Amino acid sequence: MKTKRLTLITLLALGALLISACSGRSTVANSWHGLSADAERAYVSAGSLIYAVDLKNGSEVWRYPAKVDANILFFANPVLTADGQLLIGSAGSKNHEFISLDPATGKEKWAKVFTGAKGAWVAPPLVLNETIYAPNTDGFLYILDMSGSQIADPIEIGGALWSAPVTDGTLIYLSSLDHHVHVIDPAARTAQAAIDLGGAIPSSPAINSDGAYVSSFASTIEFVKANNKHEVITKTESRVWGSPVLDGETLYYADLNGKVYSFDLASGKMNWSVLPDGPVAASLLIVGNQIYVASEADPTSKLGTLIALDREGKTVWSKEVGGKLYTTPVASADLILVAPYQADFTLAAYDADGKQAWTFTPAK
Repeated sequence: MKTKRLTLITLLALGALLISACSGRSTVANSWHGLSADAERAYVSAGSLIYAVDLKNGSEVWRYPAKVDANILFFANPVLTADGQLLIGSAGSKNHEFISLDPATGKEKWAKVFTGAKGAWVAPPLVLNETIYAPNTDGFLYILDMSGSQIADPIEIGGALWSAPVTDGTLIYLSSLDHHVHVIDPAARTAQAAIDLGGAIPSSPAINSDGAYVSSFASTIEFVKANNKHEVITKTESRVWGSPVLDGETLYYADLNGKVYSFDLASGKMNWSVLPDGPVAASLLIVGNQIYVASEADPTSKLGTLIALDREGKTVWSKEVGGKLYTTPVASADLILVAPYQADFTLAAYDADGKQAWTFTPAK
């Protein structure tokens, strides 16, 4: 029942997002948030607006755009680049704009209209070798230069693309909701034959030196090699929404039943699995000796819960955040940042001991 409940809520949330985009209406409440951070600021995409938040005190630094535009809707995690850009695409209804901001000021560096794109920008882009690879829900991977201009024909992938591409520095791995993983050669701008994993893949793979670990709604974790060969390395009790996290020889992941797993890659055996709270859609976050779990909602309180586990799977602390947690937590400036869905605030910061440092609520 937990799995069905979370999946339904999640799909309804995305449905509301897309309906709003198609109708030209846009509000903060119709999607869960995107989140990223540097050493000074957190960046939250929240419906019609992107906010930069000061990590020292949780105050607003800037917002974009200055006035709400009904044709613009932000859903993805903003992406920081080495040359000082903050990249994000709009999931809005008309122009499918792809935008670059100055992360310090929020001023627009450039905004490109993609009238040829038939879908929304839901996934974050990948920047590799001064090239932007931007997946769209229309099933194409668009190839842009660092000023946002298309420099090659898009690569047809197929299926709705909801997750960011990942790279080992040579190849790109990209997953799709149509059950397939694609290994792409960016130099040749070609994709190898699609690999069917038997279930929708809403999150990014985890890169290893010779391949990638991929979780899916097939309730498996598979290892996909650069030569397109693949194998199931372990199974889960329920479908997996978030990305697996690779830490040395250990793979951590959680399923929609709320079970968290630690798997030893060297031996091929499970270290442990625990069920600390409710369903988990977000990816796990590993910082130091703690594993942070963003649970959709505590079964009793119905509030999203941030949980810290130790490396043995024991609960160190658990804090009710509010709303529901679908966005993967982000670590920066000794803080753990969480962006709840349908809460009284947009962002909250916790220290490693679970003490809340601040919350951010946008001014009207």
